[in-house]
Amino acid sequence: MSMITERSVQRRSPGVAEPAPREEARRDRMAVLRGYLALTKPAIVELLLVTTVPTMMLAAGGWPDLVTFFAVLVGGALAGGAASALNCYIDRDIDVLMKRTKRRPLPTHQITPRAVLIFGLTLAVVSVVLMALLTNWLATALTAFSIFYYDVVYTLWLKRRTPANTFWGGVCGAAPVVIGWAAVTGSIAPMGWALFAVVFFWQMPHFYALAIKYKDDYARAGVPMLPVVRSVARVNFEIVLYTVLTVASSLIAWPLGRDLGLGWIYGAAAVLTGGLFLGESIRLVYQTRNGGMVKPMRLFQLSITYLTLLFMAIAVDALI
Repeated sequence: MSMITERSVQRRSPGVAEPAPREEARRDRMAVLRGYLALTKPAIVELLLVTTVPTMMLAAGGWPDLVTFFAVLVGGALAGGAASALNCYIDRDIDVLMKRTKRRPLPTHQITPRAVLIFGLTLAVVSVVLMALLTNWLATALTAFSIFYYDVVYTLWLKRRTPANTFWGGVCGAAPVVIGWAAVTGSIAPMGWALFAVVFFWQMPHFYALAIKYKDDYARAGVPMLPVVRSVARVNFEIVLYTVLTVASSLIAWPLGRDLGLGWIYGAAAVLTGGLFLGESIRLVYQTRNGGMVKPMRLFQLSITYLTLLFMAIAVDALI
């Protein structure tokens, strides 16, 4: 891999020693390593694993066997990192135009596009091979499909062509749930699809809130996110609609998972956190309708808390 690290040239005051060449080289290597880590978008990978691991525990009726657990944990992290790195490679032309993304490794020329492409493809191959060796054909096929769907179908095609990009892109965001279920059982039960629905519908209010915050960024880059190309009323409607569908899916999952050990802890979490999530969605809609100060990132942050607590409740119920 070839890589470039840009460093600003600064004049030093008299008497201040220049860093040793070896120290400079070490700093350069560390900066590049941090750049590669940033390409994988660790926060997104972490959130994917937050939904995958409890799903595996529920499917297994407790802790899954260590080999399967290791394969999905590591393979899933690598697959998520691969998809994110390839996404950065494809979107490098628009990332440089947006304030939110212009400090990523490619817009800052910290790493070359060729190196990023090789890095992303390598992670993708390793993740699929690991899943193939240690899980089953269904989990492996879903892993390969999710990488392909996110980078080719969503990033290359849908993202720049339709305001429905977030909806259709939600497929790959929810895929880790069914991958985890398939890795444990070799199939996907109705309960697995119910949890898939929770994560799928959750992504609309979650990401629309972010798109409202960075509406000008997306407009500048020519990306037709819903808040850019549709009315405020339409965006408000979809935020509330998909929040309701998220909470409804979580409640439908409760009776479906009773025989698997899903009990009152999950039920209480689904009701309480779902109520808070819906309330925050309605609050955002009320603000936009009445000309108040709009704070979409409150909904964005709360949506992450909602999903984390909901799936933590699944893990607890699976263990007791």
